[in-house]
Amino acid sequence: MAATAIALPAPGRAAVAVERVDALFDAAFGQKLNPLRHLGALGYHFLWICCASGIWIYVGFDTSATGAWASLDAMDRGEWPLGAFARALHRYSADALVVVSLLHLARELARRHYAAFRRFAWLTGLFALALTFLAGINGYWLAWDQLAQWSLTATVEWFDALPVFDGSLARNVIDDGQVNDRFFSLLIFVHIGLPLALLGALWAHVQRVSPARTIPPRALGWGTAAMLAALCLAKPVALMPAADLAFLPARIPLDWFYLFPHVAMASLGPAGLWVATGALFAALAVLPWATRVPRAPAARVNLGNCNGCARCFADCPYDAVVMVARTDGRHHPRQAQVDPMLCAGCGICTGACPSSTPFRRGETLATGIDMPQAAIGELRARLESRTAALTGTPRVVVLGCRWSAPAAALEDASTACVEFLCAAMVPPSFVEYALRAGADGVLLAGCREGDCEFRTGTGLVSERLAGTRKPALRPSVPRERVRQVHAGITDGASLRAALDDFRAALARLGPRAADHPHPPKRQESRHG
Repeated sequence: MAATAIALPAPGRAAVAVERVDALFDAAFGQKLNPLRHLGALGYHFLWICCASGIWIYVGFDTSATGAWASLDAMDRGEWPLGAFARALHRYSADALVVVSLLHLARELARRHYAAFRRFAWLTGLFALALTFLAGINGYWLAWDQLAQWSLTATVEWFDALPVFDGSLARNVIDDGQVNDRFFSLLIFVHIGLPLALLGALWAHVQRVSPARTIPPRALGWGTAAMLAALCLAKPVALMPAADLAFLPARIPLDWFYLFPHVAMASLGPAGLWVATGALFAALAVLPWATRVPRAPAARVNLGNCNGCARCFADCPYDAVVMVARTDGRHHPRQAQVDPMLCAGCGICTGACPSSTPFRRGETLATGIDMPQAAIGELRARLESRTAALTGTPRVVVLGCRWSAPAAALEDASTACVEFLCAAMVPPSFVEYALRAGADGVLLAGCREGDCEFRTGTGLVSERLAGTRKPALRPSVPRERVRQVHAGITDGASLRAALDDFRAALARLGPRAADHPHPPKRQESRHG
C-alpha cells in the first residue's frame, strides 16, 4: 500500500541542513526554547533592551561636541547611576540584534522563505536590516572618542566617493573645527530617527503574518537578558581617548558586528565598497523574482457551505482570508473571501472550517473553504478506504504533514498514512472518521514545535485536540487513542520510534472492537 503524496516541491537541501542544525539545538534547549526557532522574536527583544538602555544613557548624556566624551567618561566612573552598565548593555544588545537578524535572514534564505506570499516580509526585512546597520554605525560617533573619529572619517570618505558629494563632505565635516555643536546635534537627531524608522520597518515587516511572534518565550527572554547582564558586568565597554582631528590613532578596538565595512573599504576602496554593498542588497532584493519558487494554488470558498463563522479568518497565518458582506442572498451576514496574492496554500483554513465536522450527510464531504490541490472530500475518502483495508493489530492511521518527516515510509499492513498540506489542515473530525472506519489509534504528525512551515500549524493542532480552540475534538473521543508527534524533515527515525511507542500503548489498551467492523452507514445531518 503506497501513500499518495501531494504534488508540491519537496524541501531543498539547504532546508534539510537547517533542520539538522536545529536538531542539535533542540537537544540542548528543547524544541520550545530553541533560540533558532525564535530569531525574529529575539530580534525584537534585543531591540527593546537596546532602546531602553539608550534612553537611560541619553538622560545623562551631554549632547554637545565638547561635552559628549566627558559625560560618557563620567558614566564610566560611576557619576551617573548604572551609567557604565547601561553603556555596555546598549552595546551588547545592539550586537546581539545584528547576530540574530543575520541568522534569521540566513535561515529564511535557506528555507526559500522569500518569494510568493512571503515577498513583502522579505523586502521589508532587508530594509530593516539596512536601518539597523546605519543606526549602529551612527551610534558610535556620539561617543566622540578616537573610535568615533575613525568611523566618522571612514564613512565620510565613503560617501565622498559618490558624484553628488565629490569630496565636499570631508572638507566641511572632518576639517579641524568643523565638528561643532550644530553638527553634533544633527548626529543625535539621526541616531534617534533611525531607530524610529527601524520600528516602522519592523511594523510593516509583520503586517502580513497573524499572529506575529514578537515576544520570545519567557524563559528564553529572561535567559538571554541575564546573559547580556553577565557580559556587561564581566566586560564593561571601554571608552577610548577623546577625539582629536589633528591626531590619527594607531590602533582601534573594532566592533566587527557594525564597523566591518570600514575594514572592507581599506581593501576595496570607497567605490569598490559601494559596488559590493549595492550588488549584495540588489541580489537579495531581486531574489523573490529571480528564483523559481512555485506558488501553491490558493484556497477557494464554497458559499453553499460557508456560514460566515470567521474561523478561517481567525486561523489564517498570513491574513489571506477576510470577511465581507454576503453576496449570495443567504441569511448569513458575512462570507469568507480569499486574497490569492496572500494565500500560502497551507490548508489551515480548511482545518478550521466547521462544515467538515462529523455531522454531515452525503457521499462527498464538502467544506466552506477548500484547497483545489487537496480537496478535503477526497482526503476523507482516501482516509476511510485505506483504514478499512488495514489488517492485523493494532491498526493505526497516521495523518501526516508534507513538510515534516515523511509519513509514507511508515505504511504497512496495519498502518495507513494520509498526507496533508499542513498538520493544521486536518479537521479534528478526521480523527473520528479514522476511528469509525476501524482504526485503533490515530497519530497526527507535524513539524517540530515552534517551527511549522506555515508558522502556527503545530500550535493550532494542539489547541484543537485539547478542546481549547474550535473546531475541537469532541469529548467523546478516547484521548488515549490519539497522539500528536512533532517531527522535522530529518526526523524519520524519531517518527518511526514514536509510532512504535504508540503501537505499544494501543496494544496494552486492546482493540476498540472485537471484530473491527466496517464503518457504519452515515447518519448525519447537514451543518453548514
